[in-house]
Amino acid sequence: MTTRWKLLPAVLGVALLAGGVAAAADKPSADDVAKGQKKVEAELERLKGQGAQVKALDDEAINRALPGQLAYSVVYRQYPIARPTPEPLKSGNVYVVNGDKLELLNDAAGTEKFLKAALKPVKDEDAAKDAVRVWLLFSQEVHQDGFFKFSIADKELTVTVEKKVVTEAAGKSVVDPKNGDKGEISVKLTFDADGKLAKAAEDANLKAGLRPICQATKLLDADPIVRRMAEKDILVMGRAVKPYLDEQRAKATPELQKAIDRVWQQILDEDR
Repeated sequence: MTTRWKLLPAVLGVALLAGGVAAAADKPSADDVAKGQKKVEAELERLKGQGAQVKALDDEAINRALPGQLAYSVVYRQYPIARPTPEPLKSGNVYVVNGDKLELLNDAAGTEKFLKAALKPVKDEDAAKDAVRVWLLFSQEVHQDGFFKFSIADKELTVTVEKKVVTEAAGKSVVDPKNGDKGEISVKLTFDADGKLAKAAEDANLKAGLRPICQATKLLDADPIVRRMAEKDILVMGRAVKPYLDEQRAKATPELQKAIDRVWQQILDEDR
């Protein structure tokens, strides 16, 4: 074997290692995510929008389609009492953090305008599917009331290619029916010849099922049927009901606190 061919595996190894490092660098560090969340929370404080549930949207599609940017869900619970949201916030929001710049998205028009400017040009089918997934991930949070559970199946993502150029991509996010929720969010994205987002069409058809109203306060009701119905509702809602239970527990009697703790432990045990 010549020296040239002996060196080739080593060269390839270095190239693959460099590629791996580059791919890893695309994923934001935990420190970056924490800093981004602090910026979002500072903005909410400025707007006097306390009481939101804030979480980072951790998905590889976001990292690939919006390199260097971080996305956060900002949701205000609507049950049992709707939380007030100062303008320009709504009950469901997404903040995209790019350095010191924050972009607020809470409707389809805003999301379309943002992605037209920020989305990485789509050059192949995988990139087109990423674009659809990003849209759906954002839209899920915009329509979130704190209890919907969504899923985006790869088989639901479709791409249209004409003369080796991606022209359209579509997909949908389907609601988990466990709580009695129904519906889906669907979107179709159209791209221009350069792979830039040209147009988006979204259709959100959602119907809420079980939601916390007063179930926790009925766990000690004198009527055993009412008690069983209240407990069943809470168990069906699962882990999403935790903020509501915490809120009710804080003002409950010791006896009711024990009942709330018992039901919460059942939820944890059933999830194992």
